[in-house]
Amino acid sequence: MIKIINCKNKNYKKKLIALLELRRSGKTVDTSIVPKILNDIKKNKQKAVLKWEKRLSKNNKIKTSKKEINQSIKDLDPKIKKAIDFSYLSIFRFHSLQKSKNIKFIDKYKNKIEYKNIPLQSVGIYCPSNLPSTLLMCAIPAKIARVKKIVVANPRINGKLNSAVMYAAKKCGVSNVISCGGAQAVGSLAYIQKVNKIVGPGSDYVTKAKKLVFGTVGTESFVAGPSEILVLADKNTDINQIGTSMVSQSEHGYESQSILVTKHKEIINNVKKNILYNLQNLPRKKIAFKSLKKHGLIILCKNDKQIIEVINECAPEHLEMNVSNYKKYLSQIFNAGSICIGRYTPMASTDYGLPGNNHTLPTMGSAKFSSGLNLNEYYKKISYVTLTKTGIDKLGKYVTYLSDFEGLEGHSISIKSRMRSK
Repeated sequence: MIKIINCKNKNYKKKLIALLELRRSGKTVDTSIVPKILNDIKKNKQKAVLKWEKRLSKNNKIKTSKKEINQSIKDLDPKIKKAIDFSYLSIFRFHSLQKSKNIKFIDKYKNKIEYKNIPLQSVGIYCPSNLPSTLLMCAIPAKIARVKKIVVANPRINGKLNSAVMYAAKKCGVSNVISCGGAQAVGSLAYIQKVNKIVGPGSDYVTKAKKLVFGTVGTESFVAGPSEILVLADKNTDINQIGTSMVSQSEHGYESQSILVTKHKEIINNVKKNILYNLQNLPRKKIAFKSLKKHGLIILCKNDKQIIEVINECAPEHLEMNVSNYKKYLSQIFNAGSICIGRYTPMASTDYGLPGNNHTLPTMGSAKFSSGLNLNEYYKKISYVTLTKTGIDKLGKYVTYLSDFEGLEGHSISIKSRMRSK
């Protein structure tokens, strides 16, 4: 069921990269319809959103009302409300610590630079249909950053709003909710709601749509696509912990990826058996099975050096270090969205605000160059520059030397027009 790569083979790295790149390329899913949807929405606005929602999701209603949202919340199990309240507090507490300070610098001529954090005016949040945790992860940092307008796009399920997502939205003080999903939700946020930035994880269709609207609006500084986990295990790791972690990530969707990395060949068969056992009674068994068959990997390494190379090449969204001596690896692992350390830290707990880090993380190799969702995603940083009469007069000549060297004499003329000594 799961592909195995043995690093004893000389071409193991080539094979690994080929498998990773196939999934990252998007060629395993036909997303050719996405540009058509976006162009239609750009031209025909709400009429087009409704058309595609009806066609793809059997949804006839895009707008929501305060009354409908409140009615939906009434049906929510009190136990789920308490869980959302718990997650809210954990996420809020941790993300409040991420606030950046404004910077000011003044030189001896009283030339001044101020570097200020300016909240985005508006943000669109894509929230998959039944994931209130994702709404919390995306909306709480926006509220802390004081984003003025927050719009949530969340698909209906069988014509109904998701009561947990609506409760999470209300908890975050968000009342602007549109009920649509997929590329049409991204198109609506970009071309109708006209938000400054769109955040939130989604399917290959959502990921493709966000790439195409980038430039008209901003998106996260990473690819928030189908989820991933890499489990590092040794001969002492509890087999059931390995299996359940891989199954838990695979149930997200067909394009999710679960990878096991180990030096110990003797655990592989037991892990495979455990995965099949844990799949038996899983409600999303078919999804998880297909995900594991399509993208699941077990990588057998010869030594610690290979383990480090493999992890950094995979650059997983989530890394579980479920080994006896994780410290020997930590300082050499640079590419991962989040790292769960030790046997008592299942990645799944971090999806729900335990202990409070964000679960919207870089996928598809983007952990090589990006961090996960954080407060900085909701700010622009603007430089405010004030030069004094003395400052430009004393120091201006140095910058004119550079502008002349670069052949940009117009720059020099502009600078000299402010100088007394030219």
